Amino acid sequence: MRATAAGAVLLLALLLVSTNVARAEDPYVFFEWHVTYGTKSLLGVPQKVILINGEFPGPRINCSSNNNIVVNVFNQLDQPLLFTWNGIQHRKNSWQDGMPGTNCPVVPGTNYTFKWQAKDQIGSFFYFPSIGMQRTVGGYGLVSVVSRLLIPVPFDPPADDLQVLIGDWYNKDHTVMASLLDAGKSPGRPAGVLINGRGGKDAANPPMFTFEAGKTYRLRICNVGIKASLNFRIQGHDMRLVEMDGSHTLQDSFDSLDVHVGHCLSVLVDADQKPADYLMVASTRFIVDPSSVSAVIRYAGSNTPPAPNVPEPPAGWAWSLNQWRSFRWNLTASAARPNPQGSYHYGQINITRTIKLMITRGHLDGKLKYGFNGVSHVDADTPLKLAEYFNVSDKVFKYNQMGDSPPGVNGPMHVAPNVITAEFRTFIEVVFENPEKSMDSLHIDGYAFFAVGYATTHLLRMGPGKWSPDLRKTYNLLDAVSRHTIQVYPRSWSAVMLTFDNAGMWNVRSNLWERHYLGEQLYISVISPARSLRDEYNMPETALRCGKVVGLPLPPSYLPA
Repeated sequence: MRATAAGAVLLLALLLVSTNVARAEDPYVFFEWHVTYGTKSLLGVPQKVILINGEFPGPRINCSSNNNIVVNVFNQLDQPLLFTWNGIQHRKNSWQDGMPGTNCPVVPGTNYTFKWQAKDQIGSFFYFPSIGMQRTVGGYGLVSVVSRLLIPVPFDPPADDLQVLIGDWYNKDHTVMASLLDAGKSPGRPAGVLINGRGGKDAANPPMFTFEAGKTYRLRICNVGIKASLNFRIQGHDMRLVEMDGSHTLQDSFDSLDVHVGHCLSVLVDADQKPADYLMVASTRFIVDPSSVSAVIRYAGSNTPPAPNVPEPPAGWAWSLNQWRSFRWNLTASAARPNPQGSYHYGQINITRTIKLMITRGHLDGKLKYGFNGVSHVDADTPLKLAEYFNVSDKVFKYNQMGDSPPGVNGPMHVAPNVITAEFRTFIEVVFENPEKSMDSLHIDGYAFFAVGYATTHLLRMGPGKWSPDLRKTYNLLDAVSRHTIQVYPRSWSAVMLTFDNAGMWNVRSNLWERHYLGEQLYISVISPARSLRDEYNMPETALRCGKVVGLPLPPSYLPA
């Protein structure tokens, strides 16, 4: 009897412990941001820049997988403000995505607290202001998510983990940029390139990083610009690629890397050269009148200036496409994998639907517009997600005004809130087709997708790069990198595959912010038919309301999981 009683007590204790562990929340990381304007001369011209806590770039968010991130944003600008978290998937929680289609803006003189979780993610990402053209004058910063302590990483811990935020830069105020676009005019070419918020001669003095000989350093490189792809290289050093858009990659070495707008990647750099100063260089690609920026890596104790032979960027976009073809997912690395479990065998999943999105350019009342399949998106006064949640969608937008394929005959551009639907948990192929003579870069919020196909240089030599179903035989169905952003080369196409298992309202957009502003975006509504908390969270009690949902009673709660 005593043994039985003791066993029962032990069993009860174990149950209590397991219950407490199951209910324990993941750690919280708190931030308080005061967003203001400040004046800086980044390329020799004083201009208004968006600062966070007086900093540009903004504060770096360092966290681990599954950490809960709480950011209290105080808007001290003279315009409404939102932040979006580029590449963070917000599982079941598009309420925190920070796009005009999901959130009401934080009005001047008020604050709002974003709360999101880096659920099952690792890697390098960044945040930026998502309203209007605010992104063109700063307000961006790095988000780095490391694996939890018990999860092995496929490389030794580096001596330091460094951010390298590169991007083109305009000397115009964001309101001027918006006014030019509203008037049907172009803002022109970028004035230059920044690296970690520094440009011109200021980028090279003082040195940006100090290396100790014999050690290895991780550089997280993100293209936070709005127009130009950039080539990044380090004088005299190779770079070992280890991560891209949140996925570990096969660790190939490169002497330079093309980083397209909205992309992030991580490289390991060995300090294996003789002590001296070495240049990091970022140069624009695929645009007339290229520009570049150089910063200095100094070996500890060095008094030797950089060699005068600045490494040249590669020529042509075929080189870039071939480099992209070489990137492969590291299938043996222990890290968060795409949901649902097992979807990394994506080549064995049946495609249920193909959505072909052709980038469309046209004019309306003499003003330039961009869109997909003839529909140019415009934001509504009521965020689309709120309209859907409060069941007033019919007063704000119409679903599926755009077909799954571009129209056979080019007609006039149609301007409207562009929302399409995707059936929950279906595996869908999305093809982006770019008939333009310039590069584009496309992003899908809320998901990681498999970048399986692209128009190869061989195919392009035979004519314009148009996709057809028979080109699926060229897909990589084994180890394509799981990512959230894909470049589409001029007169070319790129194909991705993903499972729409993350309920919510998700933005699909061009990272080229001029095109985004002019309508090259849409939203995908993914609704769980179960209306269960297992699949999507209720609207937070603190969520801001605006437009047609002000004063409406809350809808019934989603059912318990």
